[in-house]
Amino acid sequence: MLLKDKVAVITGGAGINGLGFATARQMAAQGARVVIMDLARAEPAAAAARLGAGHLGFVADVTDKAACEAATAKVLEAFGRIDILVNNAGITQPVKTLEITGADYDRILDVSLRGTLYMSQAVLPAMRQQQGGSIVCISSVSAQRGGGIFGGPHYSAAKAGVLGLARAMAREFGPEGIRINCITPGLIETDITQGKLSPEQKKEIAQTIPLNRLGRADDVAGVCVFLGSDLSAYCTGVTLDVNGGMLIH
Repeated sequence: MLLKDKVAVITGGAGINGLGFATARQMAAQGARVVIMDLARAEPAAAAARLGAGHLGFVADVTDKAACEAATAKVLEAFGRIDILVNNAGITQPVKTLEITGADYDRILDVSLRGTLYMSQAVLPAMRQQQGGSIVCISSVSAQRGGGIFGGPHYSAAKAGVLGLARAMAREFGPEGIRINCITPGLIETDITQGKLSPEQKKEIAQTIPLNRLGRADDVAGVCVFLGSDLSAYCTGVTLDVNGGMLIH
C-alpha cells in the first residue's frame, strides 16, 4: 500500500461527492489514517466514519488560524504525526468582474488562499520536526486559463494565488524534506456542478476535451495519492494538470 502508516489531513473533505472525500477514500484504501476537517454543518466526524475504523473528523474553519491550530493539535494528539496535508477547502461564485463586491472577494479568497496558508502554517512545524511531509494544494484550471465555467475572476485570482503560495513554500521547505505541490483540476463533476449543466451542455463541453468526458472526483483523488506518496519523492513545486486535456500548454 502506497500510504501505509501515513497520517493524512484533508480540508473541506466531508462532502460525499467532493474531491476531498474521494481523496480521503483513496488514501484510506492505500493504508493512510485519514483526518477530515470541515465546517460543523458538513459533519466531518460522520464523513470520517464512512471510511471505517481508525479515521477521524474534526471541525475546523480554515479561515480561522486558531481553529486550524487547534484541529492540528488534536491530530497530533491522536496520531503523533502528520505526513500529508491536502488543502482542498474552497468555494466559488459565478459572477462577472463588475459584479464582485468587497465581501465577495474576501469570502472567496479567504477560504481558498488564506485557508491554504493557515492550514499549511499549522502542520509545517510537525513536518519540520519529522524532517518530511507532503502538502498538496488544490488550485484550478481557471487560474491558468483565466476563468472557468463556475467561478468568477476572484475565484481565478484565489486559485492563482494558491499556485504562487505553494511554489514559494516549496522553495522554502524543500531543504527540510517537505514537498509542496499543486493540482489544477479541470471541470470535475461534484456537488458544485450538480444540476447546473444539462446533459446537452455536458456533451458539448466534453467534445472540447481531448479525453472526451468531464472529470470525476476520483481522477483528482488518484493524483493526490501520488503526490502524497513516495512515488513522487523528487517532485516539489510541481503543478499537475488533471483536466483531460482541456488546457494543454
